[in-house]
Amino acid sequence: MNPIIAILKTHNVNDKKIKSLFEALTDNPMMAMSLVQQLGIPPEELKKLMGTIMAQPQLIKEATDELGLDFAKVQEAKDKLNK
Repeated sequence: MNPIIAILKTHNVNDKKIKSLFEALTDNPMMAMSLVQQLGIPPEELKKLMGTIMAQPQLIKEATDELGLDFAKVQEAKDKLNK
């Protein structure tokens, strides 16, 4: 299991919310950040999760693949933010 998904499941985030989070990430990364904050993950654990993502960004692609989502949309959203 992808470490990002595993951390979310450790904090009792259900599959539906995980998929919604990654769908938001592919459509609107800023909205995804808002959703992450609503999951009730303690700040120190959220910091650990973000550190994992920053150190291993390929985990986002692996998670989107595991969830059956289109990673190309994540890249498009990232490119839009960088403009």
